[in-house]
Amino acid sequence: MKPLQIAIAGYGTAGQAAAVLLSRDGHRVEVFEQTPRPGPVGAGLLLQPTGLQVLWQMGLLPQALAHGAPVRRLYGETPRGRAVMDMRYAGLDSRMFGLGMQRGALFALLAQAWTEAAEALHQGVRIDAAEEEGRRIRDADGRWHGPFDLVIAADGSGSRLRQHVDPAGLDRVYPWGALWCLLPRGDWPWADELRQRYVAARKMIGMLPVGTRPDDATPRLSFFWSLRTRDFDDWRTRGLPSWREEVARIWPEADARLDGMEDATSLARAGYRDTVPKRWHRERLVLLGDAAHAMSPQLGQGVNMALMDALALRDALRVESEVAGALARYERARRRHVAIYQFWSRWLTPLFQSEYDLIAKLRDISFLPLGKLPGGRGHMLRVLSGTQLGMFGTLALQAEFIDALHASLPPGIEKQTAQVG
Repeated sequence: MKPLQIAIAGYGTAGQAAAVLLSRDGHRVEVFEQTPRPGPVGAGLLLQPTGLQVLWQMGLLPQALAHGAPVRRLYGETPRGRAVMDMRYAGLDSRMFGLGMQRGALFALLAQAWTEAAEALHQGVRIDAAEEEGRRIRDADGRWHGPFDLVIAADGSGSRLRQHVDPAGLDRVYPWGALWCLLPRGDWPWADELRQRYVAARKMIGMLPVGTRPDDATPRLSFFWSLRTRDFDDWRTRGLPSWREEVARIWPEADARLDGMEDATSLARAGYRDTVPKRWHRERLVLLGDAAHAMSPQLGQGVNMALMDALALRDALRVESEVAGALARYERARRRHVAIYQFWSRWLTPLFQSEYDLIAKLRDISFLPLGKLPGGRGHMLRVLSGTQLGMFGTLALQAEFIDALHASLPPGIEKQTAQVG
């Protein structure tokens, strides 16, 4: 396909990755971001092998590994020490792992890779609408931009452009969210594990190693506390000391990491949406990332899906000679993979964030044994790693990538995590 004039609304992971990949193919890309000074939103994320494979294809895997923290095990338990979940990436391949990263590190990595940002990134410009044929877009001040050959809506779960693609699709806010912050890792004993503790499904604490970022060499943990969104204000009113007492009862080691916290403003809040459009594109307007498939974070797939979307769109534009055919190919390529994760996210969320105590008890009793049944562990690991395709299929990872993933670890990382495991 000949070079296109492309507009991207949103400069999160999906928008950043699309800008890098499409610019490298010779397309003329302009990005419109509503914040005056774009930066990362969120504390930490877990890059799965699927997302890491995209970074590998972009030539960015060594940079990601230099800042991220390899995660080889996901372990969840009750405050009494009863194991609820125990999954290791080695069950799929001994060379495989996830990568905990600070959003700031991933943002910086992708920002540095897009060399045209100085001229083509429009900061403090919120895109609110698009023309029916998708050639022009309008910002919050009423100014029109374009025409463009393609407009990419990468403006997140609360996308304003999604209504121009599919106004009738599912779009609802989850009643549960989270509080989060970054903490120094120090001598945290589980340096290569995502650890969680559950009190039924009403309370959950998570600790994820997320490594360093370019402007901060201190290894950190991403702390998160599950909370109903309607309780955010009450939590702040309650005060930090009272909450710390509760954290200490549930997980004393996690509470010890909070000692440097001065007040409740040290924790930020996050909310989530469940978004299932019936279509992902209309005319020359296409959805990417959370704008196309926002879901709860229980499976930790949001950033990975965004990276895979950007790569799939680039590949479709390479193969097809017309924009319409490329967008149809992109949607077909991504829908089957995304659909199973939206399904499992919707059904797993009540097991970990809800007021259904009976369901939580059943989870505590059955989740771990189910993972030990023939076929059960493999299925769970494929869902975890992002490689589940449809109900029973597998999204194959390239052998060259798995070799590169293992070989690209910085010196000392593998030895260190092996001692902790």
